[in-house]
Amino acid sequence: MDVPLVLTQFLDRAVSLYGDKKAIICDERVFTYKELNDRVNGLSDGLRKLGVKKGDRVAYLAPNTVEMLEGFYGVFQLGAVMVPLNIRLRPDDYLFILNHSESKVLFVDQELYHLIQPIKDKLDTIEKIIIHYHDGVSGEINYDEWLREQSSEPFDREPLDEQDISSLLYTSGTTGNPKGVMLTHRNNYLHALSSMHHLRVSDEDVLVHVLPMFHVNGWGSPFYYTANGATQICLRKAAPEFIFDAINKHKVTVMHMAPTVLNSLLQYYEKNVPDLHENIRVVIAGSAPPPAFVTRVEKELGWEFIQVYGMTESSPLSTISVVRSHLKGLPQNEQYRMKAKAGVQMIGSEVKVVNDLGVAVACNGKEIGEVVVRGNGVMKGYWKNDEATMETIRNGWLHTGDMANVDEYGNIEIVDRKKDVIISGGENISSIEVEGVLYEHPSVLEAAVIAVPHEKWGETPHAYVVLREGEQVTEEELIRFSRENLAHFKAITGVTFVTELPKTASGKIQKVQLRNEYWEAVGKSGRFVN
Repeated sequence: MDVPLVLTQFLDRAVSLYGDKKAIICDERVFTYKELNDRVNGLSDGLRKLGVKKGDRVAYLAPNTVEMLEGFYGVFQLGAVMVPLNIRLRPDDYLFILNHSESKVLFVDQELYHLIQPIKDKLDTIEKIIIHYHDGVSGEINYDEWLREQSSEPFDREPLDEQDISSLLYTSGTTGNPKGVMLTHRNNYLHALSSMHHLRVSDEDVLVHVLPMFHVNGWGSPFYYTANGATQICLRKAAPEFIFDAINKHKVTVMHMAPTVLNSLLQYYEKNVPDLHENIRVVIAGSAPPPAFVTRVEKELGWEFIQVYGMTESSPLSTISVVRSHLKGLPQNEQYRMKAKAGVQMIGSEVKVVNDLGVAVACNGKEIGEVVVRGNGVMKGYWKNDEATMETIRNGWLHTGDMANVDEYGNIEIVDRKKDVIISGGENISSIEVEGVLYEHPSVLEAAVIAVPHEKWGETPHAYVVLREGEQVTEEELIRFSRENLAHFKAITGVTFVTELPKTASGKIQKVQLRNEYWEAVGKSGRFVN
């Protein structure tokens, strides 16, 4: 009899083999895998009493805590769908996502409850709001008290099929409203098997959850580190001092993070020279770092640098950049250069770089094409958006919109983004969304937003603006306006005022030309325009 590939098996394995092992460390609290499982059973029992049924959506707005982690398994036992929310959005963003997903129950951390309060009365389908770390929030359920009232006995699970949706994850994309990515149990299960192999996960690992669990490279870790009985440390805030403290206190062996966080660790290390635990694998997803960055991590910190690439729609990881055994005779600087690339396809994924005709580009490091992916991790589709699904998945291949070349050894290197998505601090920002806000300013006639380099965030939005005749506005005023009307990480960090924007014959703004002008200005001034 075939056994469906469902995610509840991962915690079952951990409880069976590592039940009494220290599993989760959160604040000063420590839970074994058996204790975690008891909490998960109580969560499932409570949700069933609230009327949550198979297929219902349950949303979470929380930082990295045991309450967030146990949510995955507690929701899955009901056959319900986990909807993790980005903690860095604005109330209106949550209003759209919660209503669009038709979520039934919302769990929210007390520190983030203020983001939900302004929209509570506009939520169409949310029946209950339950507060983590509840401290006198009137009218809402206290999670700890509620959980204690539930049964921790083995839960009578709903039958699950591996093609059932497990997660609904909203991604910005290039249009204003985010799209809900449907990932199945099979997607996540097979992705976990591939990732745990390539990242060499074992029961000897101690993971710090630095990357948020709502993040593209964050939600997979509760699956494959749990399945292997690793110890997991939850950090509410990824500040360098907290990370270094956890590293030395718990003898951490592996961390996943955005390049910006790793950069902050390097800067903190320079200034403070903390005690260092060296046996660490650091897994980086985001814009490709310079080889010198990889060199610093491996030589100064003594950590192993592992670059990965993927997207929400592919569960997420599709490639990994490690120096394969037969290439370890290459010069050291060439090896570091290789490690900074997106790398090669992981087991379970087929990854190609193709031109406009769908033909694979030459392996010469020069010819550029689009990255396309086919494999077990590719999403079921976009929630309630068949048109966008068909645009993205064509002939079985997921079209990423990322432009890349391939070197002589088969390593993929991302060089640009077809969709004009800006990746700042590991977060996707829609340039169209930012432009839409700028157009609301009474002095702005036209606006175009591009990505420009930023020392801390990797890249940030920079606006090219044409003002209305007779109007005047300063760069500082527009930056402040964007910060008042967008989540701060989406706000512009610089403005270039121009008399007109370059356009095609059909009237489309030519952002490629704006990028070229920006780099010309950088070359002449020796500094970034922003």
